[in-house]
Amino acid sequence: MATATKYVGRPMKRKEDPRLIQGLAHYVDDIQLAGMCHMVVVRSPYAHARIRSVNVSKAKAAPGVVAVLTGEDVRGAIGPVPCAAQIPDMKPAVRTVLATDKVRFVGEPVAVVVASEKYAARDAADLVEVDYDPLPAVVDPEKAIAKGSPKLYDNFDDNVAYRWELEGGDVAGAFKKADKIIKQRMVNQRLIPMAMEPRGVVADFDPGEPKLTIWTSTQIPHLVRTQVGVMLGFSETSIHLITPEVGGGFGSKLNVYAEEALCAYLAMKIGKPVKWIESRRENFQTTIHGRDFINYVELAVKRDGAILGARYKIIGDLGAYYQLLTPLIPTLTALMLCGSYKIPAVRIEIVGALTNKMATDAYRGAGRPEATYFVERAMDIVAAELKKDPLEVRRKNFPKPKDFPYATPTGLIYDTANYQACLEAASKKSAYAKLRKEQAAARKAGKIMGIGVSSYVEICAMGPSSAMPAGGWESGTVRIEPTGKVKILTGSSPHGQGQETSFAQIGADMLGVAPEDVLVVHGDTSQVPYGIGTFGSRATAVGGTAAYKSLEKLREKLAKIAGHILEVEPSKLVFADHKIQSKSDPQKSITFGEAVGAAYVAKTLPPGVEPGLEATTFFEPTNFTFPFGTHVCVVEIDRDTGEVKLTKYIAVDDCGNVINPLLVDGQVHGGIVQSVGQALFEEAVYDNDGQLISGELTDYAIPRAADLPRLITDRTVTPTPVNPMGVKGVGEAGTIGATPALVNAVVDALAPLGITHVDLPIKREKIWQLLQKGSGSSKAKPRRAR
Repeated sequence: MATATKYVGRPMKRKEDPRLIQGLAHYVDDIQLAGMCHMVVVRSPYAHARIRSVNVSKAKAAPGVVAVLTGEDVRGAIGPVPCAAQIPDMKPAVRTVLATDKVRFVGEPVAVVVASEKYAARDAADLVEVDYDPLPAVVDPEKAIAKGSPKLYDNFDDNVAYRWELEGGDVAGAFKKADKIIKQRMVNQRLIPMAMEPRGVVADFDPGEPKLTIWTSTQIPHLVRTQVGVMLGFSETSIHLITPEVGGGFGSKLNVYAEEALCAYLAMKIGKPVKWIESRRENFQTTIHGRDFINYVELAVKRDGAILGARYKIIGDLGAYYQLLTPLIPTLTALMLCGSYKIPAVRIEIVGALTNKMATDAYRGAGRPEATYFVERAMDIVAAELKKDPLEVRRKNFPKPKDFPYATPTGLIYDTANYQACLEAASKKSAYAKLRKEQAAARKAGKIMGIGVSSYVEICAMGPSSAMPAGGWESGTVRIEPTGKVKILTGSSPHGQGQETSFAQIGADMLGVAPEDVLVVHGDTSQVPYGIGTFGSRATAVGGTAAYKSLEKLREKLAKIAGHILEVEPSKLVFADHKIQSKSDPQKSITFGEAVGAAYVAKTLPPGVEPGLEATTFFEPTNFTFPFGTHVCVVEIDRDTGEVKLTKYIAVDDCGNVINPLLVDGQVHGGIVQSVGQALFEEAVYDNDGQLISGELTDYAIPRAADLPRLITDRTVTPTPVNPMGVKGVGEAGTIGATPALVNAVVDALAPLGITHVDLPIKREKIWQLLQKGSGSSKAKPRRAR
């Protein structure tokens, strides 16, 4: 049964934007309840110390104070912070919501103060007296796993959280056959996710029902409801969790935090609503961090550029404790270390390191940007060693479109791809051959110009459940109201991705109505059936498919009802322009509203058809999806200052079928900007005592509009068979493809000085120092800069 396609594929403006840009939307901090109190957290100023005592008597006596709690007060009342990821033989670095015997990172919660006014709580928090016995801290992951390093946990032999290995193919044979072995140490530095809205929680308890209502800024509302219930020993059926607008997440809100359980517990304890809003300083210190990998890369290559095999040793800095997915992230990197290349043999060793820092976890891309960076930098190093063009080396190693589905030695099965077409499109769009000629002329004129390329593939549409720590399915309910308005209730929890618009486009096309007739509801556990949430570019590919399948069910039911009334076979009806009509005789039609009315009045229903119009689907994908792309970046470097200027950026991505091109471009643009931040500016820096010295925006640089050229985007389209819409996901594409493209461009610019690698971040002072050492000589020996 065909339907007219009108809205899918259109670059429609977001339906959610008017309320956001007019200031009519509501975030957690906008929630105001009668009698609401405010929670402030007392945090450790030490990265590693024993707690001798906590004296709260002065704080309890302070004006306006309602309650003060320490770790001893909540021992046994609130369970530990949950970790869903489990690695074989992993050491249990369990974190309590408030520290009792030891603190292991700066900012770790030690006590909480609740007062009738926020400033009264802040003042009283300063009166809590904690007697610390400072201990040596360790912040370098390589030093942390070395013998004799200060131990974070007295009951562990060392700071190695786990060791994990993966091998596929004949690695030893590959390295024996190699003409060259390329080796490079690479760093992916620690980053702060930096959502515009920090975390926030409001909790209210009604003892009569009983009912606990929680408002929290999260990407996973149902999972937070479940885990908070477990932490409190309180039935999740009596918890109503609401996620209002979320001002950015980037993975940092794909988590369950101590403050969510503490706020809820305090609301139950004092019988009043409790609010906690994170300060920017707290956001730096105690919301999860991203990346922080060191990778020792070895590639076995032939003289013609063919990659025979790869060996990787990754040291992942996990921080002091595990958050929800902390141990899992390095393994995602491992799975993708073949990149978009036909590498027949791979060996990967991962060492998870415990350090006196905040936990790392999922940050936009979650393991895949790291993998792409390592692979794409290595490909450029191979090209330089063999004196070949970077595009030539990539073409040499791409699997062909006919090779798909393609099984990698890391155990994945890539669904569909045409890497060659994407690379050629990027080459053409960027005028690559012309750029190389311009570069040669610029170098003769004494200018420092570089061209960087990155061909990536990523793992998206997070599912299936067999590969996920907490389920990989998603729910989608569609309800058509008696007035003909459509409501889609999705277990996904969009927070900027635009699913209120794209899902409405899908619904409009499926039912022949307008997007304005479709309301998308999410983030409310009392309205929406249980869902997994939004992360890993899964909201449309998995959540959208669940909604699509529910729409299919209702369309089939409406076709039966309309066919019965019109005396036309349901399969011979089409939905278009708010009508249901015969394909062969458009005069035989009823309005969409009339068919809906018939479903509710229930007087003209065909035999066996129930009244009402509501359907729910729990969609379980059979595989991940694997979007891909090629990015080209052009830079110029100021010889006097070391400043990198991006002069051109072209991104050609393939995310399968596109629901809304405007949303896709927005996602790619945002990802590229975050990658520019990682490549050139951002770095979470701890000193040797474990103090976060880049803990404010005055010390942590992020990209600005002036740092970017106009971003040029384009697409190839290779649908996936994993879902009926053929969509793959695009939320992390820019973040994954851009960092290596930019770094490759900078290294290419510095190549005449003998520079073969520069570690992240490539700050201007680092480049300036390299330029001073190089003194402009084109005969310098190969050098690698950390």
